[in-house]
Amino acid sequence: MNTPANFEIGIIGSGVVGARVASQLHQLGYRPRIAQLRHATDLFDCSVVVLAHGAPHSALAATFVAQGIAVVSVSDNLADVLALLDIQDRALARNVPVIVGAACSPGMSGLLVHHVTRAFESIDEVHVAVHGTGGPQCARQHHESLAGVSIGWHEGEWLQRPAGSGRELCWFPEPVGARDCYRYGSPEPVLLQRINPTLQRITARVSATRRDRLTARLPMLSPPHAEGNIGGLRVEVRGVRDGRRHVEIVGIAERVATITGSVAAHAARAMCEGTVPAGVHNLGQHEVPNDFILDAVVDSGTVLHQFIGR
Repeated sequence: MNTPANFEIGIIGSGVVGARVASQLHQLGYRPRIAQLRHATDLFDCSVVVLAHGAPHSALAATFVAQGIAVVSVSDNLADVLALLDIQDRALARNVPVIVGAACSPGMSGLLVHHVTRAFESIDEVHVAVHGTGGPQCARQHHESLAGVSIGWHEGEWLQRPAGSGRELCWFPEPVGARDCYRYGSPEPVLLQRINPTLQRITARVSATRRDRLTARLPMLSPPHAEGNIGGLRVEVRGVRDGRRHVEIVGIAERVATITGSVAAHAARAMCEGTVPAGVHNLGQHEVPNDFILDAVVDSGTVLHQFIGR
């Protein structure tokens, strides 16, 4: 029987997200071991390792995979996630699972897409928006993501647009409310397209102020907070139901680090349960136990909100 006592789960990173992952695992009965990046080899006897530090993760993930250790990565850096996807052959060769983008966006967003898809006959559009940051490293990533290039999926082609462009007013559950959101450098479209290759349009936006956009190419003007305030996630799915166009919108208002910690912890738990096959996966793909992970995240206190309108 797969019980917490049978598995060692390691966590790289002792910041806000790492602490949330550890807290969730403790509640599940595990006794996770936390190590700093420079002491990663201390976790070579673990069954699963959660990479909860700042990007990059790809080289370290490959090192753990080479040791036959399953990996959960919370990285939301576009280049890093693409590099993580490239270790597929090594993961298969070592017969170990890897879950990438196990955070809020991406991560929870993929679980929600999987969740609402059952309300459709078919879906063809997914639009994701996120508000807030988890901790200092997440805040720096948010800052940098508004500079450079944003990618999106449109009618079967990858499009590149300037990050910080494409203003759209997005409504999140209260107390977040309406926020101006913009394109940003996110791996979200890549991972959502892996969930459903038939999608025709995929966009990802992040909330930002005028100051955020103007200073994105400069060093941060002030140190980031230890942990952001209440954040938000909004997932809009469009498709066909009963022969007509239909839209479903689901959202969350919660601290981003709390969402990420819960998603990553329950993804690691699923690996311990033996329900994630070998190879590199992202949440929302059919081979991942999405319902198990989402139900566990909700049971741990995350509240889902559905947008209802005429």
